[in-house]
Amino acid sequence: MISPHYLRKLTRFARITALGAGEILDKKARQHHRIELKGRVDLVTDADLASESYIIDSIQHQYPDHSILTEEKASIDNGSEFKWIIDPLDGTTNFAHNFPFYCVSIALECQGEMILGAIYDPMRDEMFSACKGGGAWLNRRKITVTDQAKLEHALLATGFPYDIGSSREDNLKQFRRFAKLARGIRRAGSAALDLCYLACGRFDGFWELKLHPWDTAAGIVIVTEAGGKVTDFAGAGYSIYDKYILATNGRIHSQMVKVLTK
Repeated sequence: MISPHYLRKLTRFARITALGAGEILDKKARQHHRIELKGRVDLVTDADLASESYIIDSIQHQYPDHSILTEEKASIDNGSEFKWIIDPLDGTTNFAHNFPFYCVSIALECQGEMILGAIYDPMRDEMFSACKGGGAWLNRRKITVTDQAKLEHALLATGFPYDIGSSREDNLKQFRRFAKLARGIRRAGSAALDLCYLACGRFDGFWELKLHPWDTAAGIVIVTEAGGKVTDFAGAGYSIYDKYILATNGRIHSQMVKVLTK
């Protein structure tokens, strides 16, 4: 059992570390980017690597016994009940093209349960954070999801997997269905920020497939603490290791499940 004091301490560390990594991204954004290809459209930049190194070093200095799961480097398994799950730059393609929608995402899992998340957007200086039982916050303001109850009036968010050019499972059918039913859909290129925007009321619902644990780990804590609901496409329980995610304000959840399982 984690004490509330220790949980707040861990959350404060996550926010401070995300802020420091965001400052690295902000500095790198003003420089020439070194870009490498992991796939046809899957990129990694020197900013990803610099941010990741900073976060890993910070965790190992403060909590050397904790395990770490990260996007670019090999996982560090210390057999700890605590596992940090980090995305040093969510929205790498945006960053590489100077499109200002990307962030740092840091989450902590304890005995298989997500207990805190911190997501920092350096372009807008917005820090989203939450810990279990502590509510969700945008900087110093407590945030909640919307009370929109009709899908036809909802603004949704989604994304497309990196293998969209080769896989038959590509989210285009779901996108087409929702485009005809909802007020609008946005595809901005950062699942972590999409979840934050849902948590603070900018979106009403979000769905995506083929994401990785670091894409959603912090965001689902923030959404849940903001009063939202997170499941798989069928409305069953969601794990960050699952393939499908549906997150909403809760009020349009069953309507979106109906569309996704059609």
